[in-house]
Amino acid sequence: MKRRHFMLRASQGILGMSLFGLHACRKKKKHTLIASPQDPQEDTLSPLFFKISLAQWSLHRALRAGEIKNLDFATKSRSFGCEGLEYVNSFFKEKAKDMAYLKEMNLRADAEGQENVLVMIDGEGQLADADTQKRIEAIDNHYKWVEAAHFLGCHAIRVNLAGGVDPLEASKAAVDSLHRLSEFAKGSNISVLVENHGGFSSNGDWMSQVFSNIRQDNCGTLPDFGNFCITKDENRNCLEAYDRYKGVKQLLPFAKAVSAKSYDFDAEGRETTIDYMKMMQMVKDSGYNGFVGIEYEGKKISEEAGIKLTKDLLIKVGRQLS
Repeated sequence: MKRRHFMLRASQGILGMSLFGLHACRKKKKHTLIASPQDPQEDTLSPLFFKISLAQWSLHRALRAGEIKNLDFATKSRSFGCEGLEYVNSFFKEKAKDMAYLKEMNLRADAEGQENVLVMIDGEGQLADADTQKRIEAIDNHYKWVEAAHFLGCHAIRVNLAGGVDPLEASKAAVDSLHRLSEFAKGSNISVLVENHGGFSSNGDWMSQVFSNIRQDNCGTLPDFGNFCITKDENRNCLEAYDRYKGVKQLLPFAKAVSAKSYDFDAEGRETTIDYMKMMQMVKDSGYNGFVGIEYEGKKISEEAGIKLTKDLLIKVGRQLS
């Protein structure tokens, strides 16, 4: 583990002077809200207190069906009028070390005026696993994604704190995993962010306990407006849920990204399960002014329609709060 850690840190330093430096140190773009084809005057209005990115998961059905490819993501985001990209590693799972492919992702993002924001990491092991050896292997599996995110010019990766059995032991394991991973990521100027994403991580009290013991500046949270189901039955129906507003409020002091989850909308364009005004008021009150990522998960309308409605709602609420 120690030798692996050292070798990866050393390789980061070398690559940072060569290939990585070429792309990861790209000049950050000036943020202006991009006008969508539906509203060409939108960018002339008063600025929001946040920036809008698109979470790739919003298009997971189209991606899985092969209707679009990972390399099309920047173009899709631009077409919706977003300005940042939040990738999901499962859509380019075998490309973490493929520098030619990552370079093409950078070129596509630059061509569309998009900023690579973060990479959401799934399927690489559980960082609160009760089995120490499995947990250490999971940490090791995340290193390549730190390097990939660095090459892409992202500011963070999103990880999951799953695998725990006892809440206290899981908290200790989570703190240790985040410490190790954040120490490694520090050399790449990458933050390690935890999303409320089921299990103990959907319990705001538990997450607060974890982050009260985190000392690394490059470790934080990614509050999601949804994802507050702690336990589900075999049919994935929620058995135990945490209050979403309390949970988001507890996570915001540590936030380095925010996920605007949406499921369904009424005739006036309001989200039917989440009070966006209340959520975004808390976001503003916390002092957060970074990217807010659109993450549509509904099934009643198309993914494209859901993305557009979420963006319109964010802008409407943002205008009222700015």
